[in-house]
Amino acid sequence: MEKELRVGMVGYAFMGAAHSQAWRTVNRVYDLPARARMSVICGRDESKVAEAATRLGWEAYTTDWRELITRDDVDVIDVCTPGDSHAEIAIAALEAGKHVLCEKPLANSVEEARAMVAAAVQAQTAGVRSMCGFNYRRVPAVALMRQLIESGRLGVVRHVRAAYLQDWIVDPQFPLVWRLQRDKAGSGALGDIGAHIIDLTQFVTGQQITGVSGLTETFVKERPLPSAAAGLAALADGSATGPVTVDDAALFLARLDGGAVGTYEATRFATGRKNAVRVEINGSLGSVAFDFERMNELEFYDASAPGTEQGFTRILVTESDHPYMSAWWPPGHIIGYEHTFTHEMRDFLDAVGSGADPTPSFVDALQVQLVMDAVTRSAEQGSAWTEVAPALAEVAA
Repeated sequence: MEKELRVGMVGYAFMGAAHSQAWRTVNRVYDLPARARMSVICGRDESKVAEAATRLGWEAYTTDWRELITRDDVDVIDVCTPGDSHAEIAIAALEAGKHVLCEKPLANSVEEARAMVAAAVQAQTAGVRSMCGFNYRRVPAVALMRQLIESGRLGVVRHVRAAYLQDWIVDPQFPLVWRLQRDKAGSGALGDIGAHIIDLTQFVTGQQITGVSGLTETFVKERPLPSAAAGLAALADGSATGPVTVDDAALFLARLDGGAVGTYEATRFATGRKNAVRVEINGSLGSVAFDFERMNELEFYDASAPGTEQGFTRILVTESDHPYMSAWWPPGHIIGYEHTFTHEMRDFLDAVGSGADPTPSFVDALQVQLVMDAVTRSAEQGSAWTEVAPALAEVAA
């Protein structure tokens, strides 16, 4: 019998809206062992959270997340807040017996992430589940990329190339929003978008990053203070400025535990690039490349084909037997960004509803955090080679 999971979500801005759309949609398109009920949304500003509840489709609202996690009408806590509150909310929710879905990056520091993992491991013994929301895993073309690599179609993986490029803070007059403050965001481009490509490449290759040489840069070191509540749409009045305390760009070389080498770039200063995510994997038998600006496509090169027929093949990932696509439209009818979150909720509900642990786990997210920490430490030490401790070994210890 279908189980009802009553969701309480903390946060209602960009990610809150994306998650709300997914919670509204997921059970209407997928047949799952659990059904999500959008019970309560939480935010600090009562007028804004009340409006968000009506607009996004939540039954009730509250301004106190501590009250939210004690409610009898909530089974799942969905954390969509800035990183500085992830650990406190998620740990308290797990200790209260609530399943937890937490946005990436998992925390603002390795120490916080370790504490979250410890809470998740303890909660697991009582059947309480947790997951970190790396939505790009849920792009059908990315899931197909993983299948091709896992099945051996690329042979031995040798090269990993990943870039996530944005340009929304190129203007030096853009205000000092929370994403540019270390105490709230933890890091800049590295944690905001670099976390995605770290997780994505480890996911598709099945290999983990074991060492890095990193470089970070902050191009605009002072910005106008926002004249309104912090957010991407805040306006600056120009009367005062504050320091930018995070990186604007992060680049690093990496080695992976399967023998591959990698290059990674994350920047919010790539003028003209709005949300460009590109990953290419080269192996001994072929290559595969993904570009999020063409998210329904995958490029595949089969080196075993006759020389007269070799070349990158464009695969349109819209067939019903492609990952996640059975719920959507006829072949050739493409899907978009919002579907990645619907797929995320699908996997979460499927796992929790069937009594399994969803992925990526908090341990998986800790691995990403350990890589980011190593990149930061390497950059601080003149790009010195820095080892990355495996998260599973930490948990076992």
